[in-house]
Amino acid sequence: MGKYLALGLACALALSATARADDDHELAKKLTNPVADLISVPFQFNYDQGLGPSDKGQQYMLRMQPVIPISIGEDWNVISRTILPVIYTNRFVAPFDGPNFGLSDTTQSFFFSPKQPSSWGSIIWGAGPALLLPTATVGSLGTEKWGAGPTAVVLKMAGPVTTGFLWNQIWSVAGSKSRQRVNQTYFQPFLSYTTHTATTFSVNSESTYDFVSGRWTVPVNFLISQIVRLGPQVLQLQVGYRSYVTTPENGPNWGLRFQLTLLFPK
Repeated sequence: MGKYLALGLACALALSATARADDDHELAKKLTNPVADLISVPFQFNYDQGLGPSDKGQQYMLRMQPVIPISIGEDWNVISRTILPVIYTNRFVAPFDGPNFGLSDTTQSFFFSPKQPSSWGSIIWGAGPALLLPTATVGSLGTEKWGAGPTAVVLKMAGPVTTGFLWNQIWSVAGSKSRQRVNQTYFQPFLSYTTHTATTFSVNSESTYDFVSGRWTVPVNFLISQIVRLGPQVLQLQVGYRSYVTTPENGPNWGLRFQLTLLFPK
């Protein structure tokens, strides 16, 4: 009797492990979709090296980026995406003459997205407004401007591969008259591959173009992510390397990224 109980327990544990692996794989895939129906709270740490006229400047940035989907009927979700950066830059970074630490400006986006992919090519998309909020606690770390504009994301998920792009355009609409106006576009093409073990390999470019200065900032990120479980909490860990194709004068040369994302699946 004990033999059959042990065999039954072993089978149950194997089935449970298989189901959990399938769940982790599905969560990893959802995280490659910026408008997925999944509550997540990423804490993204970025380190950049090579700033300033001496190429010795460093910047440390922690971005808190909660993503909250809200159902607005049978067919639509609105996805709230918030980016709140905390920045430290050292004295090498021109034009600062000393250490600077504090909150930077907040970017708040809302994507109205169909719950089901488009019938045309199974395309997933979302669009809505993007807002710039002057939350910087140090003047040199923000624009001191209120801003607004459109944002959109388009992607396709085919098996383990996700490809797409996210875009926004923000213009300043109010704020300090002594500060430079904001007219900036953000463009993020992305490509990812997710394995059955919930490991995701991805590459993206979080590029910005400043229409006021006429300058591009084009980093390319190479990232590896893994779903893990700590007791009842599901999370994703990510590590990556960033190389800058082009930056404004005194911009960084390379950087690193570490990210921890808390997941709250339904």
